Amino acid sequence: MKVNCPSCKTSVEWHESSPFRPFCSKKCQLIDLGEWADEQKAIPCGPSKDAETSQLPDIEEIEAMLSQQGDDFFKE
Repeated sequence: MKVNCPSCKTSVEWHESSPFRPFCSKKCQLIDLGEWADEQKAIPCGPSKDAETSQLPDIEEIEAMLSQQGDDFFKE
């Protein structure tokens, strides 16, 4: 099966003998990795991570919620 390299669009054979698949070379693989590391690429997942973190309860709120649970809450 042939696929296009995600970086340069060169046709690549998708086979065990292609060590960099789906990339055509180590260079294209590293370019892609650098783009992910630099956050130029991302998987869409809704609101940003910072927005989600700022809305999490603090430890005191968690402890208060747990103290309101019955004893059977902590059993399997």
